[in-house]
Amino acid sequence: MVWETIIGIEIHAELKTNSKIFCNCPTKFGAEKNKNTCPVCIGLPGTLPRLNKETIHLAIKAGLSFNCKINNFSKMDRKNYFYPDTPKAYQVSQNDKPICFDGFVDINKGADCVNRIRINRIHIEEDAGKLVHLEREPHTLIDYNRAGIPLIEIVSEPDLRSPTEAVEYVKAIKNILMYQEISDCRMEEGSLRCDANISIRKKGEYKLNTKVELKNINSFKELQKALENEEQRQKELYINNQMDKVMQETRRWDSVKGKTISMRKKEESQDYRYFPEPDIPIITIDKSWINCIKKQLSEFPNERKIRYINNYRLKEKDAELLTSDKALGNYFEKIVASGADPKTTVNWILGDFLKLLKANEISVDQVLIKESDFAELINLIKREDISQKIGKVVFKIMFLTGKRPKVIIEEKGLKQIKNKDALEKIVNEVLTSNTNPVNDYYEGKTQAIGYLMGQIMKETNGQANPQLSKELLLLKLSCKEYLPIHNNDEQ
Repeated sequence: MVWETIIGIEIHAELKTNSKIFCNCPTKFGAEKNKNTCPVCIGLPGTLPRLNKETIHLAIKAGLSFNCKINNFSKMDRKNYFYPDTPKAYQVSQNDKPICFDGFVDINKGADCVNRIRINRIHIEEDAGKLVHLEREPHTLIDYNRAGIPLIEIVSEPDLRSPTEAVEYVKAIKNILMYQEISDCRMEEGSLRCDANISIRKKGEYKLNTKVELKNINSFKELQKALENEEQRQKELYINNQMDKVMQETRRWDSVKGKTISMRKKEESQDYRYFPEPDIPIITIDKSWINCIKKQLSEFPNERKIRYINNYRLKEKDAELLTSDKALGNYFEKIVASGADPKTTVNWILGDFLKLLKANEISVDQVLIKESDFAELINLIKREDISQKIGKVVFKIMFLTGKRPKVIIEEKGLKQIKNKDALEKIVNEVLTSNTNPVNDYYEGKTQAIGYLMGQIMKETNGQANPQLSKELLLLKLSCKEYLPIHNNDEQ
């Protein structure tokens, strides 16, 4: 039996505002627990909300970024449900009149092939608080700092057909949100989270079977694992004629146990008892406002990728990796603007630079190396003031300290050896102590040159000028000064 997986994604992104959606409390992450709160965002009786205009502005910007239509008249609604982290026992959200609707995003599949994923709607709402579960303690704590932070919820149609495609879709959404500065999308801080709805059916069928919602996943790796696990769970139930056990429910992903676990029966729309929020008037959005925001849209990831390929002659895969993170692309461009060769810069960034970022668990914005210093290092290697090997040593010190390359070279005594007499002495020593490779060379094995050059570099800790060293090496060998002497038996 061939099965088809059907996936729809709901992405919750915190908007990049300075204050919350209905009050003036700050939205900065990492504050002392319950510090960024007031009577409005913790839902005390008698308080009245005041809608943050920047929330509407960024929601419209998101809609335009994802090719949506914008509702000229929109409204807020009360979504009634009780969870401990919802201080009012309802959430102010949007039901039948979202700000944005009927959009799409294209996922690049390579070789000029794209997969268009439809977006049903984008609406605004307030975030809930955060529950803190203490191990081996009988109680749970609540932090309301997050309560009232403005969110957009981006709801896709069930157009995704595999966990891998779902992950690519979320990555595409995240990238566009960051490029347009709508959200900082820091998944580790919870500012981008997603719920995934998944069902399966026999290949060729059109009817959608019962879907299961996977709740609050905040990493690409865990999203992939959760969807694959739930996909397999449902397949096994269908194969074993236990279809009744695939229920419309909300499940959570337990990364430790490696499986999805039932949380509760999934509510239907009527269960939320939506009704218009009486304390917030109709939101009116005129065409001039929409057109003004449209002009503010900056370059999109795919546009930047095409520009990198055309202007810098980069490979498509390299351009795609560079543009997968706006900050990384900005860093690359500033290095090139400082005088570095684009292709050499790409090799450094996608190689040593990303490795050090990952090893030190930091983002591009936290890097200590100035773009002009990065360019200076690349050009020092290009001019052969230092070797590539020494360059890597210098780069690592630059990454950890932020020092300029010339300062490090001076402090560590890493300047390249260009003195002919000094190099000639080292070449002689290498030839004298490596008779076997020398013999190999005279027997026609030219790869021996690479070994001998490696020995020269080893003797000088990588500081020998490669070009001059090779010239001296070949000159000595051509004079046959080190030609092997054969004994009488061999003759």
